Amino acid sequence: MPTSIRLPDDVEQRLTNLAVKTGRTKAFYIREMIESALPELEDLYLAEQVSLRIAKGEEETLTLDELEKSLGLGS
Repeated sequence: MPTSIRLPDDVEQRLTNLAVKTGRTKAFYIREMIESALPELEDLYLAEQVSLRIAKGEEETLTLDELEKSLGLGS
C-alpha cells in the first residue's frame, strides 16, 4: 500500500546520503525504521490508552492478591 510522508529537509538529505552511500533505496531504510520502531510505538500508545481507561474507571483491574487467587496461586 503506497504511503506518502513529508520529511524535514535535513532528514531527507541524511536519508538520501545513506541510500547513495550504501546502494540501497530510501524506501528500504524507511521500511527498516518503521518495522524496528513499530513494536515499541504499539506498546507505548496502546498502554497509554489502557492507562487512560483505568483512570476513568473504564478498565477492570485486579490487585496482586486477587490475580493470584483467580489463577489458583493464592496461599
